[in-house]
Amino acid sequence: MEQLSTMNLDELKKKINQGKYILFFSAGWCPDCSFIKPAMPEIEAEYPEYKFLAVDRDENIDLAADLAIFGIPSFVAFKDGEEIGRFVNKDRKTKEQVEEFINSLD
Repeated sequence: MEQLSTMNLDELKKKINQGKYILFFSAGWCPDCSFIKPAMPEIEAEYPEYKFLAVDRDENIDLAADLAIFGIPSFVAFKDGEEIGRFVNKDRKTKEQVEEFINSLD
Protein backbone atom coordinates (compact mmCIF):
# COMPACT_ATOMS: atom_id res chain seq x y z
CA MET A 1 0.00 0.00 0.00
CA GLU A 2 1.37 3.37 -0.97
CA GLN A 3 1.88 5.81 1.90
CA LEU A 4 0.37 9.16 0.99
CA SER A 5 2.75 12.03 1.61
CA THR A 6 1.54 15.15 3.39
CA MET A 7 -0.73 17.04 1.01
CA ASN A 8 -3.77 19.28 0.84
CA LEU A 9 -7.14 18.50 -0.71
CA ASP A 10 -6.28 20.07 -4.09
CA GLU A 11 -3.10 18.00 -4.33
CA LEU A 12 -5.03 14.86 -3.40
CA LYS A 13 -7.67 15.54 -6.06
CA LYS A 14 -4.93 15.82 -8.71
CA LYS A 15 -3.35 12.55 -7.55
CA ILE A 16 -6.61 10.58 -7.64
CA ASN A 17 -8.29 12.22 -10.64
CA GLN A 18 -8.25 9.02 -12.69
CA GLY A 19 -9.11 5.54 -11.50
CA LYS A 20 -10.47 4.03 -8.31
CA TYR A 21 -8.87 4.70 -4.95
CA ILE A 22 -9.49 3.83 -1.34
CA LEU A 23 -7.89 6.05 1.28
CA PHE A 24 -7.13 4.30 4.57
CA PHE A 25 -6.85 6.86 7.36
CA SER A 26 -5.00 5.68 10.45
CA ALA A 27 -2.37 6.69 13.01
CA GLY A 28 0.46 4.85 14.71
CA TRP A 29 -0.98 5.36 18.19
CA CYS A 30 -4.46 4.05 17.26
CA PRO A 31 -5.15 0.51 18.61
CA ASP A 32 -8.16 0.00 16.33
CA CYS A 33 -5.97 0.93 13.34
CA SER A 34 -3.41 -1.67 14.45
CA PHE A 35 -6.24 -4.20 14.65
CA ILE A 36 -7.20 -3.86 10.93
CA LYS A 37 -3.69 -3.30 9.49
CA PRO A 38 -2.74 -7.01 9.32
CA ALA A 39 -5.82 -7.67 7.12
CA MET A 40 -5.09 -4.84 4.69
CA PRO A 41 -2.74 -6.75 2.31
CA GLU A 42 -5.40 -9.43 1.88
CA ILE A 43 -8.14 -6.83 1.36
CA GLU A 44 -5.96 -5.06 -1.21
CA ALA A 45 -5.40 -8.35 -3.06
CA GLU A 46 -9.16 -9.00 -3.19
CA TYR A 47 -9.87 -5.63 -4.84
CA PRO A 48 -7.20 -5.09 -7.54
CA GLU A 49 -9.43 -2.53 -9.28
CA TYR A 50 -8.72 -0.12 -6.40
CA LYS A 51 -5.43 1.54 -5.54
CA PHE A 52 -5.13 1.73 -1.76
CA LEU A 53 -3.46 4.75 -0.18
CA ALA A 54 -2.43 4.79 3.47
CA VAL A 55 -2.99 8.20 5.03
CA ASP A 56 -1.40 9.05 8.36
CA ARG A 57 -4.10 11.14 10.00
CA ASP A 58 -1.60 13.02 12.15
CA GLU A 59 0.62 13.97 9.20
CA ASN A 60 -2.45 14.95 7.16
CA ILE A 61 -4.60 16.55 9.85
CA ASP A 62 -5.79 19.35 7.52
CA LEU A 63 -6.67 16.88 4.77
CA ALA A 64 -8.51 14.71 7.30
CA ALA A 65 -10.47 17.76 8.48
CA ASP A 66 -11.29 18.78 4.88
CA LEU A 67 -12.62 15.27 4.26
CA ALA A 68 -14.52 15.19 7.60
CA ILE A 69 -12.48 12.27 8.97
CA PHE A 70 -13.32 12.52 12.66
CA GLY A 71 -12.57 8.94 13.64
CA ILE A 72 -10.00 6.36 12.66
CA PRO A 73 -9.51 3.88 11.19
CA SER A 74 -11.59 5.17 8.30
CA PHE A 75 -11.92 4.43 4.61
CA VAL A 76 -12.96 6.81 1.83
CA ALA A 77 -13.43 5.60 -1.75
CA PHE A 78 -12.98 7.72 -4.86
CA LYS A 79 -13.57 7.16 -8.55
CA ASP A 80 -11.99 9.62 -10.98
CA GLY A 81 -11.50 12.16 -8.20
CA GLU A 82 -15.08 12.04 -6.89
CA GLU A 83 -16.02 10.46 -3.57
CA ILE A 84 -18.19 7.38 -4.09
CA GLY A 85 -18.43 6.12 -0.51
CA ARG A 86 -17.09 6.30 3.02
CA PHE A 87 -16.78 4.07 6.04
CA VAL A 88 -15.92 6.72 8.59
CA ASN A 89 -16.37 6.39 12.34
CA LYS A 90 -14.24 5.78 15.37
CA ASP A 91 -15.20 2.14 15.79
CA ARG A 92 -12.92 -0.87 15.36
CA LYS A 93 -13.47 -2.38 11.93
CA THR A 94 -13.21 -6.04 10.96
CA LYS A 95 -11.96 -7.38 7.64
CA GLU A 96 -15.53 -8.47 6.87
CA GLN A 97 -16.91 -4.97 7.53
CA VAL A 98 -14.31 -3.39 5.25
CA GLU A 99 -15.09 -5.94 2.51
CA GLU A 100 -18.80 -5.25 2.92
CA PHE A 101 -18.14 -1.52 2.51
CA ILE A 102 -16.06 -2.04 -0.65
CA ASN A 103 -18.65 -4.45 -2.09
CA SER A 104 -21.34 -1.80 -1.60
CA LEU A 105 -19.53 0.78 -3.73
CA ASP A 106 -20.57 -0.21 -7.24
